Amino acid sequence: MPDSFSERLRSENEQTWTKAVSHRFVTEIFDGTVSAEVMGSYLVQDHRFLDSFLTLLGAAIASSDSFPARLRLGRFVGMVSGEENTYFLRAFEKLGISEDERRAIPDTAPTSGFKAIMFEASETRSYAAALAVLNVAEWLYLDWASRAPSPLPADFVHAEWITLHDNPDFRDFVAFLRSELDRVGPAEQETARDFFSRAVDLELAFFEAAYAPANHQGA
Repeated sequence: MPDSFSERLRSENEQTWTKAVSHRFVTEIFDGTVSAEVMGSYLVQDHRFLDSFLTLLGAAIASSDSFPARLRLGRFVGMVSGEENTYFLRAFEKLGISEDERRAIPDTAPTSGFKAIMFEASETRSYAAALAVLNVAEWLYLDWASRAPSPLPADFVHAEWITLHDNPDFRDFVAFLRSELDRVGPAEQETARDFFSRAVDLELAFFEAAYAPANHQGA
């Protein structure tokens, strides 16, 4: 039996979680065979909810009961705003996706769903709700990225997306998020469980949407 609150939540969503971390997109990015159309569609949509993700991180900082936790979350905000955002811009240039094209591409349903759940969690003013969504967004990505074989694919668009989600700092951050959810989540079990489950469903849907031909316009 899972021996921590975060492990219990993941176990309750094991089937969907496993489908996400073993998705075709993950296999193809490891092999370096994911098409430019799929990778472009995926990254355009992922970059699209960076604003709501930063809002969620800000809400976690505001609602946390711990000064050390606020500092840790604040450092992660800096990484997302700097290193990760820079990766997106370099990747778009390599894939030939202009800023005008990115603006013209509509949100997919999972992107809209992610924006909505991040804003919803933010508006609850519940640290547990924010942590539930953050844990899925980061832990699930560490789970799949940590399975990458060696050597990594030659194209930086693929390789750096993996290493952004599997490096010592990121592993430490996910461990921090889990420990915080383990600490405060049990007092708001139903809230945390609801947000966690819905976020896992969205992660799988997000991978699926990248392969829908209708979402490849401009990529």
